[in-house]
Amino acid sequence: MAATASASSARSARLGLRATPEQEVVLRRAAEVAHKSLTDFILDSACLAAEQTLLDQRLFVVSGSQYQALMDLLERPEQANAGLADLFSRKAPWDNQ
Repeated sequence: MAATASASSARSARLGLRATPEQEVVLRRAAEVAHKSLTDFILDSACLAAEQTLLDQRLFVVSGSQYQALMDLLERPEQANAGLADLFSRKAPWDNQ
């Protein structure tokens, strides 16, 4: 993911955090196992969790007109789509056995 792949030389923002001694031990051990620095491990883990949280949003707040536009699109009759027809006519790669 792009957020986790940035080089350490490009880092300019400073973040501070406090941890219990037990949390520090766990984080350091996990970083060692992952062959990463503590900073890289924490940033990679935090960014992954943040991206998942953002992608997992189920509540969308929109204006009345935006909601109505979506409802209008959903109510429209389906239209032929040659690309989708082609895609669904092929066997899935994971079914090739």
